[in-house]
Parts: sequence; structure tokens; C-alpha cells
Amino acid sequence: MKRILLSLCLGGMAVCSLAQQNLFGGQAPKSPEINADNTVTFRILAPNAQSVQITGDFLPTQKMTTPFGEYDAPGTASLSKDDKGLWTYTTTEGLTPELYLYNMVIDGVKITDPSNVYAIRDIANTTSIFLMAGGRADLYKVNKVPHGTVAKVWYPCPTAGLTRRMTVYTPAGYETGRQKYPVLYLLHGIGGDEQAWTELGRAAQILDNLIAQGKAKPMIVVMTNGNISQEACPGETSEGFTVPTMALPKTMDGYFEQAFPDVIQFVEKTYRVQKDKAHRAIAGLSMGGFHSFFIALNHPDTFGYVGLFSAAVDQQQKGGLEQIYANREQKIDRLFARHPQLFWMGIGKTDFLYKNNAELRHYLDSKNYKYEYMETEGGHIWRNWRIYLSEFVPLLFR
Repeated sequence: MKRILLSLCLGGMAVCSLAQQNLFGGQAPKSPEINADNTVTFRILAPNAQSVQITGDFLPTQKMTTPFGEYDAPGTASLSKDDKGLWTYTTTEGLTPELYLYNMVIDGVKITDPSNVYAIRDIANTTSIFLMAGGRADLYKVNKVPHGTVAKVWYPCPTAGLTRRMTVYTPAGYETGRQKYPVLYLLHGIGGDEQAWTELGRAAQILDNLIAQGKAKPMIVVMTNGNISQEACPGETSEGFTVPTMALPKTMDGYFEQAFPDVIQFVEKTYRVQKDKAHRAIAGLSMGGFHSFFIALNHPDTFGYVGLFSAAVDQQQKGGLEQIYANREQKIDRLFARHPQLFWMGIGKTDFLYKNNAELRHYLDSKNYKYEYMETEGGHIWRNWRIYLSEFVPLLFR
């Protein structure tokens, strides 16, 4: 019996030793590695793979066509394999400061980089990320400045018949002070949710840094879930671990716009805010720009500041609450007759929504309505939306 117990103990020790060697002894290949010349090297150990590629937004883009239109997709490049099964790729030139997203593709299967623990979910895709510091990208970093609070807050939405969730940023000092703050309502794009702007958009870091630099007024930022059929983001609702999808009901058919007053009512009841047009702003990207546009048009005395980031104007669904989108030009006239403090538009030169935005600008120009416009390189991508947020926020509540 003693020999059996000794054998079992030795076997268990061997298994534990092997496990600890895997945990602490094995050296994973470093990936990504930012080199002195700002090139970046990616590595993955896959000795049995026949092909390994990398796809990321630092590579030349490729055109993709979807039911929503043509857009610029991340490019791809092949890794080289050595005699030990280590695959390597180094960018051909130094990268400019930016937050970059990428995936590995092994024999046709897309994965995150196993050597990089930092990843973000974007709809149903998970991508690895890294930050090249410097320039505007320093706004996306956590710097040694006072930090605001980011909270996930449940609120009653009687119009939708649901208890729903929003993400709320309160600036540094909110909890210990008595000051009342202006509010920016910041909306995501199709397929996104109330976490998109804090995860992919780096909204909290951008606000912290701009406020600390004195370039933006301290403000509360309310990031709603723009999918009115959802309680909250996938996996954090009473429906359980549902598969994230862009194909959700009631996204651009008027129901979200109809329910938006519930958001404002909750915010102005719950937080110390300034409750007037001069201290309310609304902005959003893509579908969120669409929502921002029509919420402002239907409530011309509510928001003094409106921001459209690659807005999906003219993309409303058939059926639903069509009166929300009816008489658009008359509603634009009514909005500008109220003299909004700022009407701001930004879009990429190759964005599939460029033509729609150009047509809206043409109407504004024909009426001599005052607005600000920013055009950037690239298309329908988070890189542009982070830029637009960092340009829009300093203009608010001045």
C-alpha cells in the first residue's frame, strides 16, 4: 500500500512539475514587439501550420462589399517560418502613433495573437490590440492625470418596456463635489452596444486627457445601447450568452429615437447636470450618427451641439415609425432656425457613406447653414471615430 501511495505521489508531483513548467518555465515568443524604428514584429509558434498570415489595420486596405455597402477592410500579409516552426512578420515601415487592431490567420482560421493578452470584442469578432504612443495616440493612453469614473448603469425604459443599461462617464471630482455638469450623449454604430465607445473608442481616456489638459470642459458622457430591442450588450442580459450580431430588430426604424427621452429623463433625475439646451450635446458614429441626427431634428430645442461621425444618414428601414424620418428638410430648417451652437460633421474620404454625407452638406450649403466639417483619410473605421471624438469634445459647452 505504501508503495502504491508513493507511486501516486510521485506521479502527481511529475504532473504538477510539468504544469508549473508550462506556466512559469516556457518562454512564449514576444509578439507584438515594437522596434526602435517603430516597425513592429509579430511572432507565433505553429510548427505544424502550412500557412500563417496577419491581418490588421496597419496594413494596406482591401475593398469588401457587404449588404451595407463597400468598405475598406484590413489588409493581410504572410509570415515567414523558420526551422523551429516560429513564424515571423515585421512591418515594412515604421508605424505612426495609433491604437492598432489585428488578428493571426492559421491555415484559414482567424485567431487572436496567443502571445498578446490584450484583445477587444467588436460585434462578433475579437481582435488583438497594441498602442503606438505619441501624437494624438497619447490621448488614448492612461496617463498620470485625474481620472473619471466609468459606470454601467441600469435604467427604466418604459417606452421600450425594458430595464436597459447605459455606460456613464463622470469626470474626476464628481463624487466629492457639488458642481452641476453639461452632458454629452454619445452613440455607437450598428452591431455595437453601450460598451463600444469605452472599449474601442477609448472615450474615457480621451475625456480624462483633454479635461486634464484644459482643452475640454469637464462633462458627463452618457453612452447608451442603441439597439432598442436589447437590455444591454450580449452576454450581460437576461437572455444569457447570445451570439453578437448586426442583424437586430428595431435598429433604424424610429423606435430608438422614440425612446430616447427616457434616457434624458433618467440622467437628469439621477446625476447633477445642467438641464438646458446650452448644456446638452448629442453625437454618434454611423448608426449612432443617424440616431443623433434624427433625435436632434425631432427635438430642436433639446441639444445645442450635434455631432455626426460617418453618419448613416438616409439609411432608415422601411416600416416602423416613419414619421420620425418624414419631412427631413423641413426639420433641418426648423433645427437651424433655433441656432444650434455647433453642428459638426466628420467622415473618411473612402467611407461608403461619403456620398450620403456629401448630399446632406449640399443641402446645408444651399441654405447657408453654419456647420463644421472634417474629412480624414480612410473609411468606416474606429481610427477615424476616435479622431472625431477628440476634435468634437473640445468644442463643447464653450
